[in-house]
Amino acid sequence: MKRTLTVLSAVLLCTACAPTATTGGGPEGQPISMSAPATSVAPSMSAGGRSQALGGTVPPTSGIAWDEESKREAAQVATRAMADYARPGTDAALWANDFARWLTPQATADYSTVDPANISVNRVTGPAVLAVDEANGYGVTVTVPTDIGPYALQLLRTSKDSTWKVNRLTPPSDR
Repeated sequence: MKRTLTVLSAVLLCTACAPTATTGGGPEGQPISMSAPATSVAPSMSAGGRSQALGGTVPPTSGIAWDEESKREAAQVATRAMADYARPGTDAALWANDFARWLTPQATADYSTVDPANISVNRVTGPAVLAVDEANGYGVTVTVPTDIGPYALQLLRTSKDSTWKVNRLTPPSDR
């Protein structure tokens, strides 16, 4: 009985991992192929004979173009948010209220349990540096130098006229 159970288990295990049948399942009893058919058709920028993008090219941005004001505002928000974050001796309620004004709703939830007494950074030590993706005006990564090393802040906005908000802070990699 024990041997029969072992053999049955092995058979079930093997059949569970085996590929599905390749016959009888297609239209009019034709075999089903498991691999993608080979094609030699070049990709098209059109749908039904009409161009999907003006001039047949992809637009240069995804909705919001970068300008100097956007870059300046992102750098200011990142620096101010980091300055409010880097206050380990502050009362927890005051710290949370001051820091929350810079955060996205998700980040507010994520950082709501942080105790400022456990924060090791004390101050911002230099100007923020943006890593701008010119094709995406909705988000940017900003590096802010601090007394313990550079923090990376992910900032997001929902429109050109909306305020930049911090979505994530990443401490220096050696911490």
